[in-house]
Amino acid sequence: EMGNVELVRKIAGAWKELPASQKQVYEDARKADWQKYQQQLATYKAQLTPAQAAALKEERRRRLAKRRLFKARRELTVLGKPKRPRSGFNIFVSENFKDSAGISPAAKMKQLFDSWQKLSTTQKQPYLQLAEDDKVRYENEIKSWEAKMVELGREDLVRSGKQKTKKKTPETAKKAEPAKASSREKKAKLKLKKSEE
Repeated sequence: EMGNVELVRKIAGAWKELPASQKQVYEDARKADWQKYQQQLATYKAQLTPAQAAALKEERRRRLAKRRLFKARRELTVLGKPKRPRSGFNIFVSENFKDSAGISPAAKMKQLFDSWQKLSTTQKQPYLQLAEDDKVRYENEIKSWEAKMVELGREDLVRSGKQKTKKKTPETAKKAEPAKASSREKKAKLKLKKSEE
């Protein structure tokens, strides 16, 4: 009837109240189990081929890297790092996801991607404008957040090569927009293919 947390608290309280002489029995059993585990591990490692041992080592390295990345991302969330700006396509998806046809989320995304592709430039313009506004929001928030991190002594979290905004001429801006849009669309296609697999 008890929840796990409450049960663990009761057991921990009982453990604290045990005299050292009674705890020793459990400590001895733990040490015996540890020695048995070490022997089994040594036997297991001895029968591995060099390729298998290297694969296990690589897998362990990958798991540790993934864990470090997760901890770093969680720390950034706790410190209140602003969310990245959304693209025009992201905004389109968030507005139309519930209404889209499709049984699974992957099918809905495929349908939305096809709809996005069929939109004309003028139909995409409101979404692209919202994306530009979101980019401005992000830049303002990230600057103030980075200043706050410097005050807290966390310069390690500040972008090292701060993105310098180049002044664009009207011609350059017009040329860059389709290239950015096509690059985003390619990324969206790749994500869609991966989700379908």
